[in-house]
Amino acid sequence: MTKFTKKTTKFQWSEACKKSFQELKTRLTTTPVSTIPEGTKGFVVYCDVSRVGIGCVLM
Repeated sequence: MTKFTKKTTKFQWSEACKKSFQELKTRLTTTPVSTIPEGTKGFVVYCDVSRVGIGCVLM
């Protein structure tokens, strides 16, 4: 899907596009796997902010 963001690339919806789009929707809407953290390991916090939203992940 990334190649279609280039201005020189003509967009044609194909079966490969449909498959990629369906996979993207699935990954964005599926609940992530949750586990109990191990106390001996450290944590990493990833975050992102924009004018309209905020998100973070504790890993």
